[in-house]
Amino acid sequence: QVQLVESGGGLVQAGGSLRLSCAASGVTFSPFTMGWFRQAPGREREFVAAITWNGYKTYYADSVKGRFTISRDNAKNTAVLQMESLRPEDTADYYCALSAGFLGNARLQDSARYNYWGQGTQVTVSS
Repeated sequence: QVQLVESGGGLVQAGGSLRLSCAASGVTFSPFTMGWFRQAPGREREFVAAITWNGYKTYYADSVKGRFTISRDNAKNTAVLQMESLRPEDTADYYCALSAGFLGNARLQDSARYNYWGQGTQVTVSS
């Protein structure tokens, strides 16, 4: 019943910006947490950022702090990841995920804690 639809990926030069969106539908429960993960070829999936169900708290991986911003558009039921100052090492498939519950700092970084996933969107940063 819960579906996540991602959009906004693409090709960008180093130093550029991209805006990823994740629209959630069928969510009838609360609280919940939404997060972004990424997976580069040959690497494990890693945590990028997360936002709580009410949008008041945000969390970021050290590698993206100061460059990425996660936010929530409540009117459109959409989580947004604004990526600035992109680097080649940011190249990966980016996935939106939703957890039906409140996750603490440690647990929200664990992909296994999320119940629903989007299809993924590709981000390629050229050098």
